[in-house]
Amino acid sequence: MEFIGEGITNLPIDFRAGIDVMTTETACLSSIWETDDEVKNFLAMHKRAGDYKKLSPQDGACYDGLIELDLSVVTPMIALPFHPSNVYTIDEFQKNTADILRTVEKETEHIIENKHVRLNLVEKLDDKGRFKVDQAVIAGCAGGTFDNIMAAAAILSQENAPIPASPVSTPPLAVYPGSQPVMLELIKNGAVIKLSEAGAVVKTAFCGPCFGAGDVPANNGFSIRHTTRNFPNREGSKPASGQLAAVALMDARSIAATVRNCGFLTSALDIDLPAVPYHYNDSPYQLRVYNGWGKANPEEPLVYGPNITDWPSIPALGKHLLLNIVSFITDEVTTTDEIIPSGETSSFRSNPVGLAEYTLSRKDPLYVGKAKAVRDIARLFSTFKEDTEKEFTEQADRLIPGFGGMFKQLSHIKDVAIRDVQFGSAIFAKKPGDGSAREQAASCQRVLGGCANFANEYATKRYRSNLVNWGMLPFIIDSEPSFKNGDYVFIPRIAEILSNDILPNTIEAYIIDEKGLRPFELAVPNLPAADKELILAGCLMNHNKARNGK
Repeated sequence: MEFIGEGITNLPIDFRAGIDVMTTETACLSSIWETDDEVKNFLAMHKRAGDYKKLSPQDGACYDGLIELDLSVVTPMIALPFHPSNVYTIDEFQKNTADILRTVEKETEHIIENKHVRLNLVEKLDDKGRFKVDQAVIAGCAGGTFDNIMAAAAILSQENAPIPASPVSTPPLAVYPGSQPVMLELIKNGAVIKLSEAGAVVKTAFCGPCFGAGDVPANNGFSIRHTTRNFPNREGSKPASGQLAAVALMDARSIAATVRNCGFLTSALDIDLPAVPYHYNDSPYQLRVYNGWGKANPEEPLVYGPNITDWPSIPALGKHLLLNIVSFITDEVTTTDEIIPSGETSSFRSNPVGLAEYTLSRKDPLYVGKAKAVRDIARLFSTFKEDTEKEFTEQADRLIPGFGGMFKQLSHIKDVAIRDVQFGSAIFAKKPGDGSAREQAASCQRVLGGCANFANEYATKRYRSNLVNWGMLPFIIDSEPSFKNGDYVFIPRIAEILSNDILPNTIEAYIIDEKGLRPFELAVPNLPAADKELILAGCLMNHNKARNGK
């Protein structure tokens, strides 16, 4: 995406950054902004004046599409549960609050699989029809900017009262600055004091509440937040366990106005605040962060703690591929948050094996156990011999009951030697990969022995690319799959097919289930040469090792 036009000039850098971090929701891989003196001054303040470059479209530049926004008519908005695109202007929401809330409640029934939990939002309306929120958060890369927090402090301060105070209790407000230098400046200029006196709690520079690591709303709670996303579970609630909360995304100024108005949802449209200068101080970084750029010491050994592990060995693609469908997700969209949840998993970010234990834990709790059983049987394939078939199938049957029957069906396919078969797991989801650019959504499947995904479409090119980087085949199925959860899909000569310069549109594959062996036509993913190389190698790491002679 490119952002150009005269409206950019009037946007502070903080505001531009807040927009930019949300471009992830468009599924674009990157975004570019036209630069100006604001950017030049911002880089100079951050001791990076030499990095400034003038960026603007070339004459004759061509685009796939154009969206033109008149910024003078944009008003504060609210993105209701459970997606950043579920947007209303605050004015529209206030005029039709009850009807809109009932719509959200009804949509939630379709989104949340646990039918024993419900959102009851209409009950939060008072006798005047005003909607009262339960919690407020301003945080992270989108919300925790200097300009946002200064505006919130001004709105909430006792000396600035654009909205009348009331003895009714206000909802709790948590504020997380986006960086330590921002925190330092907020302390120096007194903003932290103003926020604290207004009842807000200012916390360290941490994006925790954005992914459920802190400030989890109460059951049936309604939290307004200036953060990035509001998917189910993301704020930390666990519907599968009977706890469900709702997050709505709003601008920091309207959040502060709402808190000031005793929690009744309020727009900050009519609040005009002067800009406050920011003074960058890099001492928090200079004294705490080691800058090793250009000073590599390859002889220095890596120190591994007990929760820091290397990546497990990942095999190259086998001659033939046998897949066990271990999860079958029929939701219209599956987010990366649902594939690998955030929150409690954050402590395993340097432990790929430990992190993988949480894969699909909130969507399909049986997935990990089933995928690991496939992975354990796959290890038996490497030692398979014709004279040990009985012992092999007995061991496999203990891991996956009925495997032996499938194995006999596999032997009916001509020109297939078992030692040439790679066994792995696969999932089907209608449209997986929406949301954040979370590489672990693909890597965790791979660590558990995943070799492919089947989908009607992929929500983002980014998620599909992550699958390829981890050596997983991103198959597309146009309609309802012919297989079901627990079935096997056998794809003969897959490595040979991918080694060809030109891929066929379809290949013959087989479904193996309780009915026996059934051939079907499987569409081949559109893969450029570089992607084919990664899948054949098993993953990007294997490819790079081979290229570097390691």
